[in-house]
Amino acid sequence: MNDAEISAAATLEPVADVAHRAGIPAEALIPYGHHMAKVDTASLAGPGQNGRVVLVTGTNPTPAGEGKSTVTVGLTDGLNLLARADDAPDAWAGKTAMAALREPSLGPVFGMKGGATGGGYAQVVPMENINLHFTGDFHAITSAHNLLCALVDNHLHRGNELRIDPRTIALKRALDTNDRSLRQTIIGLGGRTESVPRESGFEITVATETMAVFCLATGLEDLKERLSRIIIGRTYDRQPVTVGDLGLHGAQGAMAVLLKDALKPNLVQTLGGSAAFVHGGPFANIAHGANSITATNTARRLADVVVTEAGFGADLGGQKFMDITAVAGGFPPAATVIVATVRALKLNGGMSPEDLETGAEHGDQPSLEALEAGVANLARHLENMAAYGVPVVVAINRFPQDTEAELDWLIGWCARRGVPAAVADVWARGGEGALEVARRLVEVLPAEEEEPGWHSLWTEDMTVAERIDTVVTQIYGGAGVEYTPAARAQLDQLVAEGWDHLPVCMAKTQYSFTDDPAVLGAPEGFIVTVRDLALRPGAGFVVALTGSVMTMPGLPRTPAADSMDVDSSGNVTGLF
Repeated sequence: MNDAEISAAATLEPVADVAHRAGIPAEALIPYGHHMAKVDTASLAGPGQNGRVVLVTGTNPTPAGEGKSTVTVGLTDGLNLLARADDAPDAWAGKTAMAALREPSLGPVFGMKGGATGGGYAQVVPMENINLHFTGDFHAITSAHNLLCALVDNHLHRGNELRIDPRTIALKRALDTNDRSLRQTIIGLGGRTESVPRESGFEITVATETMAVFCLATGLEDLKERLSRIIIGRTYDRQPVTVGDLGLHGAQGAMAVLLKDALKPNLVQTLGGSAAFVHGGPFANIAHGANSITATNTARRLADVVVTEAGFGADLGGQKFMDITAVAGGFPPAATVIVATVRALKLNGGMSPEDLETGAEHGDQPSLEALEAGVANLARHLENMAAYGVPVVVAINRFPQDTEAELDWLIGWCARRGVPAAVADVWARGGEGALEVARRLVEVLPAEEEEPGWHSLWTEDMTVAERIDTVVTQIYGGAGVEYTPAARAQLDQLVAEGWDHLPVCMAKTQYSFTDDPAVLGAPEGFIVTVRDLALRPGAGFVVALTGSVMTMPGLPRTPAADSMDVDSSGNVTGLF
């Protein structure tokens, strides 16, 4: 069976029962049907448990992804199974784990990568609802963002009291769909009765500053304060104009009206019966790539361990979680799980994408040469995550093409490096297939009374340029950074205006440590070129765009949408 068929065949618990078992009172539950609900965090009793956070990240992936969400779900179920097992480690007996994941964007769902609910028997469910409209959060974020854009253009049309130079408006409208045709647009055509003509465009919703603010906000008041700081453009004498400058009380209030319900985290369940929060969804190659702070901190109040996931490889989502999200959320990670796959390492070792589909299921011989060459990619990610001061475990996500010889070789390689590792057979076996990974994780988790050893690679006094250089040289393995003339001018402006000590969100290809997606493995000595620096004061960081990464993706040659349909009874087909 495929993911959709496995999900459809499952018997789900009523969400009220899931909530009760997780310690969420009935008055805090806002049901969205039988199996999904929002949680009113203000109705939760007391400060809670302050559970420890485990980050799931990965190596540089293949285009289809390596199953970080699947491992996150399977590991959560595995931890809960282990806590009830007769041979549970003393430190874990009777404990609870909860997952905290990002919401799927419709861009990948109908594009190439697929959804974000896991797969096989390691899914958050109801899979179909979560992957499509869910509780409407993304629609609310899109509407709030586009309301802001409309208010800006209306201000221009009504006399431009703030004297905004239309040429400086970097704010683009949003759409939760991959559409390369909308990257660059001309708006305001039609004469004097319409708006002011100007160049503009669209970003995918998950790349907007509104999405970043939504995910990094700690509550409604913090949300409004962050929204008010968003810079919409500059005056003719180059002074910034913010959301807070628009209208009588600023536009942040109207935006928050559309976001107030969406800000409540979404509760669902895994196929193994664990509670899970799925909330927020920035991409990790063009944004900070982690679920909402609200959801993670709510899960910490309810569970002993929260297993969360950051998008793409540890060079993107992992680094941003350690240096941005953990700082903003106040939850130092207790451990990191790096998801590795034989196929991704073989790709990084020089094997062609077509040859990755061969292997054990076709009776082929193991490809140890490519695996040995590509494991350098995993080695660098291990060194990078260990540099943050937290223990690291490798979860080898098993695929049908993997041979036992390849899996054994990789386990042995990790053992020789002193890195705990286990095969995660979670797609086929759910939580049962994650028990060994769970055991390795529990063995390295610091005791509850211990302070986590986590520390950021940045210090507060570092400049934007120093932070970028640190990521490029210490995480990517590069030799240094070059700036285009436009980016150099932007850097100078950040210094002049006092924004020079903000964190940096690197926008980079997910396929390579470099800014070139074709350069695989673990290259050294390269230069990363920063072509643009975008100030995002609402989110609290500067976005550094490198290479050809786009904030509005395009569809592949054969989109997933080509295979989807719905019958007369409302049954969806072709959804994974």
